[in-house]
Amino acid sequence: MSALQPERGQPTPKRTFNRWVQNPVLEDYALRYAPKSFRRWSEWTVMNSALGGIAYMADFAIGGSVVLTYGFANAITSILVVAAIIFLTGIPIAYYSAKYNIDMDLLTRGAGFGYYGSTLTSLVYASFTFIYFSLEGSVMAQALEEFFHIPLPVGYLICSLVIIPLVMFGMTALSKLQVITQPVWLVLMLGPFVAIALRDPSAFNQWTHFGGTSASGSHFSPIEFGLAAGVTLSLIAQIGEQVDYLRFMPNRTPQNRGKWWMAVMLAGPGWVILGAIKQLGGSLLASWIAPAMGTKAADEPINMYTQAFHVVMGSSYAALALATFFVLLSQIKINVTNAYSGSLSWSNFFSRIFHTHPGRVVWLFLNVGIALGLMEAGVFGFLNTVLGFYSNLAVAWIGAVVSDLVINKGLLKISPSYIEFKRGHLYNFNPVGFGSMIIAAGISIAAFFGAFGPVLQAYSPFLSLVLAFVLAPVIAIVTRGKYYIARENTFEKSDRHHDGNHHSELPAEFTCACCGFEYEKMDMLYCPFHKAPICSLCCSLESKCHDLCKAGHVH
Repeated sequence: MSALQPERGQPTPKRTFNRWVQNPVLEDYALRYAPKSFRRWSEWTVMNSALGGIAYMADFAIGGSVVLTYGFANAITSILVVAAIIFLTGIPIAYYSAKYNIDMDLLTRGAGFGYYGSTLTSLVYASFTFIYFSLEGSVMAQALEEFFHIPLPVGYLICSLVIIPLVMFGMTALSKLQVITQPVWLVLMLGPFVAIALRDPSAFNQWTHFGGTSASGSHFSPIEFGLAAGVTLSLIAQIGEQVDYLRFMPNRTPQNRGKWWMAVMLAGPGWVILGAIKQLGGSLLASWIAPAMGTKAADEPINMYTQAFHVVMGSSYAALALATFFVLLSQIKINVTNAYSGSLSWSNFFSRIFHTHPGRVVWLFLNVGIALGLMEAGVFGFLNTVLGFYSNLAVAWIGAVVSDLVINKGLLKISPSYIEFKRGHLYNFNPVGFGSMIIAAGISIAAFFGAFGPVLQAYSPFLSLVLAFVLAPVIAIVTRGKYYIARENTFEKSDRHHDGNHHSELPAEFTCACCGFEYEKMDMLYCPFHKAPICSLCCSLESKCHDLCKAGHVH
């Protein structure tokens, strides 16, 4: 957006936005391609901002929970196997998002789901952000209760409200917050493990022989491995939060090619490397403190780090104070990302359903409000059940998207080589992604509730992933890729080269005939209803056109 007012001499805009939407810093291009003029951060800054959100303590809680429930062997193998799956599925998503500078919702639209089909995934993604916001907020409130003796219900409210002002200013504020706090966080996270290795090395032997409440003890059980993996697989949707930052990557050029790829790989799929390390650390700490504290409290990160810092410092009070500071810092770093990504997802959902956009900040309040309700309902106490069920949905979505990007675009060439996200060029529903996700999620959820026996019940998320991945190319072949593009985008066609790269040169800017602002070519399309070029957001919000541009194509 080149200005906050229409150019002098232009006709009065047909659509006006409130001040929150007109402010690029607040709005952060919530429903749009992130233009080159706004992407002024270096590769390192974007990467560090994206990885800053990985400070969350839920990894420690998840690692602790699975080792307490399923024992050492099942917990460790599930963490490592799932980390490999998440890394591989994250590569194509991170690449396409960084290349085309679009968030997870816009990417999903063009990767087999269609314009309205991706509203389902917006809900799944929004659910991910508020579920994990509530889990992280619960961990934060536990720390407040331990140190300040603040009752949990009050702590939940504090932990929710403190996040809102930090998220209102989007990437501009979050990038600074993550850069400043990252070194301190890394030292505090790793320090206790070094101390335990030096002062109490028997903790590692105790860890490898820890059975928790598992029927198989510390030994491997295929059924319990599947159940543990189902919990950790819920984190597969974290790639969505990573690409909410990666969309601000600078254009890839011959000069920055190496740095660009390193940043995309580390900040995209690379998040799970640190995530898996934290889950392993959480399982170690939980097994270490369980004999003294009991299994009920051993998966709470505040208890893990209080005991760990006590090894370092000797003083119980100082250890609790430092652990509280570390947990609060970690939770703020991640919950700003959860709240931010949730505001983007809700913006995308409601703009399509109701053809209105009051601004990303409005949906920020909604997302935080839902998370607060879950905290007050005690969601932390049902950690394994909630995440095990959710992973069936998340895995079906990610599996369908990855299959489309890798197989349908890359191998079969049925899906367009580029990502189309504008309403005026997409079918409302594409059965390739939408259909494969619905079928995979439906069957795997039935399996989760025991419809197909105990084995498939334990492996329901894996069933979901395989079905979605296989069905997407099958449906694409059957439909011959008919439902990807409803009409060709002349603006993109003129600027697209043989390799599909939109960024070979700075795109021209066009004035939107609807709102009067200027946007880069990637964000524009020709509208036969207005008989002029309009921007992608005005296209989404138009309720009177009845898809005139796709007449004869959309049924």
